Amino acid sequence: MSDGMVPTSVRVVRSVDEHREVVRVLLAPLAARLGADELAVSAERMSRHPHDYDGRVLAADVTAPIDLPPFDNSQMDGYAVASDDLVDASGERPVALRVAAHIPAGSTGRPLERGWAAPIMTGAPIPDGADAVVPIEQVDPPQFFPDVDVSQHAVAPPVARFTRPVAPGTYRRVRGSDIAAGSLLLAAGTRLGAAQWGVLAASGVATVPVRRRVRVTVLSTGHELRQPGDELGPGQIFDANSAALTRALAEVGADVRTVAAVSDDREAFSRQLAALGAETDLLVTTGGVSAGAYEVVRETLAGAGVDFVGVRMQPGGPQGSGALRDTGMPVVTFPGNPVSALISFEVFLRPVLLELAGARASDRQRLRVTLAEDATSPVEKHQIRRGRLREDGRVELIGGPGSHLLHAYAASALLVHIPAGVASVTAGDTLDAWRIDD
Repeated sequence: MSDGMVPTSVRVVRSVDEHREVVRVLLAPLAARLGADELAVSAERMSRHPHDYDGRVLAADVTAPIDLPPFDNSQMDGYAVASDDLVDASGERPVALRVAAHIPAGSTGRPLERGWAAPIMTGAPIPDGADAVVPIEQVDPPQFFPDVDVSQHAVAPPVARFTRPVAPGTYRRVRGSDIAAGSLLLAAGTRLGAAQWGVLAASGVATVPVRRRVRVTVLSTGHELRQPGDELGPGQIFDANSAALTRALAEVGADVRTVAAVSDDREAFSRQLAALGAETDLLVTTGGVSAGAYEVVRETLAGAGVDFVGVRMQPGGPQGSGALRDTGMPVVTFPGNPVSALISFEVFLRPVLLELAGARASDRQRLRVTLAEDATSPVEKHQIRRGRLREDGRVELIGGPGSHLLHAYAASALLVHIPAGVASVTAGDTLDAWRIDD
């Protein structure tokens, strides 16, 4: 039976929103069990254990321990000056200032006296007495003199000439202008990417609390499944769901364990379940949920706490969810066709897992798009098509609605939603879409 069909033995028929809420309620108790891990803000550890840092979400607010920048510093290579010294500077009457010792980044220069200019490098502290920086290319000569110690006045200092006034604060980065000490640096629920790890390091934060990852076991079923690299016999196919869902789950911050695909034998499937143990927070299965014969997931779990229902969605109509009675482990079951499995993940599981991780943004980017072509849809179902934007800004649909068209999914950038109650749409109509390429 196609997984776009609802099993005849299933009485419950849900909308997409209703089933997503069922999954959310099922997984809500996990939030109290996840707790937090401490992660070091360490580039060396990141390079050795990159997976530990992928997609992490802050478990608590982080307060800025210092001002950023921590001191007034130069935005340019140039001369630190007192702007009052250059009020009358012009091309016809340049102002000559004596050149003080260089101030490289990481060093602190002496206080600047009136009538002097200090060569300063980008990031170096602005010396007392200076309130602006003039870029080196605006000075005569437009390059630095060799650094000399002018403090003993053993040699006459070189002279630099300035041909224009400069406003106070020019090219001066003010202490705390990025963030002040004691301010909220990053809020709980922030997903930590490159910039967030960077600002934590810049602030000197040594460790941060992050939400513990949900530990998910992916179990694909089907007598016909073989792993890439195996020899295919008659009627056999390669297992796409394990690879696709493992990456999809990892991208939302889950720790994923994949169990080798099992056959359609109930005893073998039951042994796999018994071997999961307490290290699994959530079991996700694919296949075996329709109303035909050899539907091992439905046949095994229907009396063990998992409800199997029809959802008014194409593809991905047959769904299952529940907690196993003997262990309490939550289980979410998806259809076996790979597009159905991926769309089921996007619609029902991805937003819930992001919420569990504490992420403030749990939805895909949503767009309102204009169709480039006509399409039909079962009027009683919410159809989800795959598409991409054309150069003219319209959306072309990639492949048909079939749940086996995985290559078309891989070539798409959008999931385009045709809501229930709509039998057809025409070119120029507008629909909701989710970006899946970000």
